[in-house]
Amino acid sequence: MHEGFPVLLGSGLLVLLLFAFGYAGAKVKIPGVILYILLGIALGRFIGENELLHTASEIGIVLLFFLLGMEFPADRLVGIAKKVWKAGVLDVILNLLITAAICYVFGLDLLSAFLIGGIVYATSSSITAKLLEGSRRMANRESEFMLALLIFEDLVAPVFVAILLGMTSGEDMGVLQFSILVGKIVLLAAGAIFIGRFVFRRLGTFIERINDEDTFVLLTVGIALAYGGLAIYLGLSEVLGAFLAGMMLSETKRSDDIEQNVLPIRDLLLPLFFLNFGTTITFGGGIPMAGLLTMILIWSIIAKVAVGILGGRWYGLGKRGAFRAGLSLVSRGEFSVVIAGLAMGSMKVFAGIYILAVAFIGILFFQLAPRLTKAVYGEQKKEHRKVKVPG
Repeated sequence: MHEGFPVLLGSGLLVLLLFAFGYAGAKVKIPGVILYILLGIALGRFIGENELLHTASEIGIVLLFFLLGMEFPADRLVGIAKKVWKAGVLDVILNLLITAAICYVFGLDLLSAFLIGGIVYATSSSITAKLLEGSRRMANRESEFMLALLIFEDLVAPVFVAILLGMTSGEDMGVLQFSILVGKIVLLAAGAIFIGRFVFRRLGTFIERINDEDTFVLLTVGIALAYGGLAIYLGLSEVLGAFLAGMMLSETKRSDDIEQNVLPIRDLLLPLFFLNFGTTITFGGGIPMAGLLTMILIWSIIAKVAVGILGGRWYGLGKRGAFRAGLSLVSRGEFSVVIAGLAMGSMKVFAGIYILAVAFIGILFFQLAPRLTKAVYGEQKKEHRKVKVPG
C-alpha cells in the first residue's frame, strides 16, 4: 500500500475485490484459487511484500490444514491407508519421484528437482471436491476412490513439505541432518497423538462445558496457531503442525462445533494466501525453462491419468470408472502453491505458470471425462452410491 493510504480502507477494498473475483468464478465455474492467484499477479506491484497480508495468509493456510486434520483421527488414518495404499504409493512414484528424476536429467540440482516434484505431486483437493459437488458424478463409485486418494495425498504432502523446508534451510543435508529432521517430524507427530489420546480425551468434560462460542473459538484457533508455530520453531512446516493440531482435537466430541466456528475464519483468510502467492510472481524475464515446463506439464497429466487407471483397478473399479477417475485427478492447487512458496526467483515463476496451466487443463479434463470415457468404452449404466466429501 502507498504511504498515507489508510490500511483499513485498503484491506476493505482488497476483500471486496476477492469477493468480486470469487463470485465471478462461481458464475463461470472457475475455482476461486486460480482467480485469486491471477489477482495477486496483477496487484503485485502495489501490495507486494506486505507484512499484514503475509501474516493473514499464513493464518489462512494454517486453518485450512487444521480443519483437514480434524477429519482424520488416528484410527481413521489406518483404515484409509489400508484401502488405497497401492494407488497412493504409485502416485508418489509417478508424480513426485519420476518428475524429480526428469528435472534432474534436464540439469536441475537435486533440491530444485524435488521441489518441482512436490509441486507436481498432489491433486487439488479443493478444486476436485468442488467440481464433484457441482456435477452429477458424486454418486458414481469412482468418487470414493478419488476422495480416498486425495486423503492419502493430504497425509503425505505435509510431511514432504516439512522435509523440503529442512532441505531449503541453507544447511548441508547429510545423513545425520536428515535423520534429525525425520526425528523432529516423528516427535511432533507422536506428541500430537499423545496429547490427543491422553490429554484432550481426559479434558473432554471441560471442553464440552465451554458454551460461549467466542471463548471456544479462541481456544481452538489458539491451539492450531500454537502447534503450527511449534513446527516452525523446530524447523518444520507450519502446515504439518496445523494438520497434527487438527488430529489432536479430532479426539474430542466437539469436532463439529470446532469446524463450524473455525470455518468462517478460514474462508475469510484463505483467499489471502493465494493472493499473496500471486504477488510473488513476476514475468519480467519471460517464461523460464520453457522446454522443461512443457515436458513436466505433459508428464504430470499422463501420470495422474495412469494413477487413476491402475490405482482405480486395484481399488476395485471397472475400466470405465478408473478411466474417468484418472481424467478427473489432473488439477493441482493448494499444496502445489504451498510448496511453490519455498521457491525463489525464476523457479517461482516456473511453478506459478505450471500451477495455473494445469489447473485450467484439469478443469477441462474433469468436465470432458464422461464424454471421453463414453467415446473409448461406449455406453454403460451408472452405479449410484452415496459418498460423503471430507469436510
